[in-house]
Amino acid sequence: MKWKIPLFKIYSDENDIKAVSEIIKRGSYWATGPEIKKLEDKISNYLNMRYCLSFSSGTSALHANLIAYKINSGEVIIPSFTFIATANSVLLAGGKPVFAEIENDSFGLDPEDVKSKITNKTKAIIPVHYGGGACKYIKDLRQIADDNNLVLIEDAAESLGSKINDKKVGTFGDSSMFSFCQNKIITCGEGGVIATNSKDIYEKLRLIRSHGRVEKNDEFFSTNKSLDYSEVGYNFRLSSISASLVLSQFEKIKKIIDMRRKRAKYYDGKFSKNKNIKIPKNNTRYYNVYQMYSILLQNKKTRDLIKKDLSKYGVMTKIYFDPIHLTSLFKNKYGYKKGDLPITEGISDRVLTLPMYPNLSYEDIDYICNRITKYI
Repeated sequence: MKWKIPLFKIYSDENDIKAVSEIIKRGSYWATGPEIKKLEDKISNYLNMRYCLSFSSGTSALHANLIAYKINSGEVIIPSFTFIATANSVLLAGGKPVFAEIENDSFGLDPEDVKSKITNKTKAIIPVHYGGGACKYIKDLRQIADDNNLVLIEDAAESLGSKINDKKVGTFGDSSMFSFCQNKIITCGEGGVIATNSKDIYEKLRLIRSHGRVEKNDEFFSTNKSLDYSEVGYNFRLSSISASLVLSQFEKIKKIIDMRRKRAKYYDGKFSKNKNIKIPKNNTRYYNVYQMYSILLQNKKTRDLIKKDLSKYGVMTKIYFDPIHLTSLFKNKYGYKKGDLPITEGISDRVLTLPMYPNLSYEDIDYICNRITKYI
């Protein structure tokens, strides 16, 4: 369906076109050019992390990261209220996802429920920073991981630029993943990075990303030397073309975030006096970059009526997220059922993600909000 008001639009300019064109015109190193390292350095400096490594997607990045930590068995605690890639990455690495409840404010993992799910098989915790915000209890989860000798990996796919006080999301864990998929804050269509302060993990990720190939001073496509392979690896590399596009987008990240925050503030103003619509929580401690703008309605019936009505008038909305544990995969293979995570299921029944992108017009926001308040 062609939407009059889509859920997202990619913000781009002539500089993005120029950046990609220059790589194409160069006629070489479309896969492994200098843009790769330049991007990785930019992101690591932005986050104030020692190492950053780019990947073909956020999913491949998270998958590789779990392999680097040798989580090829055992359990990993994650939310069910996330994109399926969080769980799939655990399965692909050889681990088993164990779902814990989320809390009502940031939709992040609930520390108390996480503690109740820890067993002698638990190896890691993966909190998710939802929709451009920050997981409210990330510091508590850091402490729980430390107390139980567990790895803490932040799934920050949606939240590049988000902060708690002055500390950026993605810098609380042992490592973190960010995505450059087409609906993210900055994008190249598909791509991702892992950020970490561990040299050991960084070196392992380099091997996993590119066929297990040992590359010190020589890169495969720029040398006639024979290179060694020390372990099994994947082809998870980000291309130079994609890296150049992310670099160009990165130059606009502050502008893009400011535009998103202004539109979120406008949404807030339209909804703030309606007690039957819960809007994203805002305070000075949590800096939200609004990759998504999600509201909570009174109940599933009201939410579904609004979703249907907006669709009828060409406005795209989406449920972010349907619980993973209620997908056929996890019901049939792992025995999950409705009622296993009542808080998560209740939030998923009431949540609705509305259109959000940097150049979304205020007139369109007015239209969306007027249609919604008609039902409240």
